[in-house]
Amino acid sequence: MAVPVKDKEILRELGKKYREIAELPVQKETIALWKALNELKPKRPMVLIDQLPWHELNGGGELTLKTENPYCREVELYMRQDLYKWEHFRVDMVIEPVLRSPLALEKWNFGIDIKDEQAVTDEANNVKGHLYTDQLKEEEDLQKIKDPVIKLNREKTQERYEIMQDIFKGIIEVRKEGVQIAFPAWDVIVMLRGAENLLMDLALRPEFMHKTIARFLDAYLALLDQYEKQGLLGYGFRTVHCSGSYTDKLPVFIEKFPGKDFDPEKPKARDNWTFGMAQIFSTASPAMHDEFEIEYAKKWFAKFGLGYYGCCEPLDKKIDIIRKLPNVRKISISPWADVKNAAEQIGKDYVVSRKSSPAFFSRGSFELEAIAADTRDVIAACKKSSSPVEFILKDISTVAYKPERLTEWAETVMNIVKN
Repeated sequence: MAVPVKDKEILRELGKKYREIAELPVQKETIALWKALNELKPKRPMVLIDQLPWHELNGGGELTLKTENPYCREVELYMRQDLYKWEHFRVDMVIEPVLRSPLALEKWNFGIDIKDEQAVTDEANNVKGHLYTDQLKEEEDLQKIKDPVIKLNREKTQERYEIMQDIFKGIIEVRKEGVQIAFPAWDVIVMLRGAENLLMDLALRPEFMHKTIARFLDAYLALLDQYEKQGLLGYGFRTVHCSGSYTDKLPVFIEKFPGKDFDPEKPKARDNWTFGMAQIFSTASPAMHDEFEIEYAKKWFAKFGLGYYGCCEPLDKKIDIIRKLPNVRKISISPWADVKNAAEQIGKDYVVSRKSSPAFFSRGSFELEAIAADTRDVIAACKKSSSPVEFILKDISTVAYKPERLTEWAETVMNIVKN
């Protein structure tokens, strides 16, 4: 893959900016704050912003790509997005003195391609509405579900790595990056069935749904087994499910690897964080959530060093069943959950991972007072229960083409958590 001289010059200049920021003392200071939080001894609440409507943020041209080579454009996009966040709403993000060269894996699935109709309101936005076709109607349909077959394209992986090595030589370290893996089985089942069909069968055909999730658990475990055996898992990721992941509880975050306990050439699940969720159970009872999700997810979380549980589903009335999951360290408390109720149940045992509402950004007016009040209320509730807390702003489908709102949100929330 030939890289134009111009592309190389552009990326080297970005690499110099990236390395300069990565060497700032604040990076180690922020890592120490994340470690304190993740070890349940927080110095203060932590804050991150992720999953952005990038198509709305390039009014000033900072995100405009200037390289021509397709792979160089991927690298450039990653760097420009990180630099943009650092410049405009860095909050508690960390930029490390290393660039990751991802493994080139062949596409895979569980034996079934998703079939859906899509509704689009903004052609530039990748957030769409979906009407899914039910492909798992009967028990015999479960035979369609196959264990994934993972294949690494070694030639392409090495080519990409050597390109980055050549471009950034003498500027910044380049490291091959493996996979970060999660257990979102029910989210996958929704896309193969549709929400209404799935919910009806949970109530009316429970044995069929037990067979469905059991089959998917086996498929996910087969997937993990392949990643481990082939040495395809990554390590030392900055985040897990958009939350800061630094911790001395896992060997991958200790500067000098503890010898036989960790092999950087072949990381294991136990060396890593994982995350899981079952958003379709948002309106299900705790008993149903426990029976069809937690009882199966236990086997998955037991294999990992630490875990993050939940996404957009409200979990404030389900903390007791989440306690059954091994190694969980953080629990998502979404905008639809009662933070006070959650904190009372969580106490000092987990991090309250508060998902700040992205709805503030889509309105005609931007209400900083309401954002500040919500932030203070969350901190007060967690302080009363001595609960470690973080604020994660994610799933932002739109900022109404007003990117400055993200900067204003960041300044408002950071002023509160630091005082």
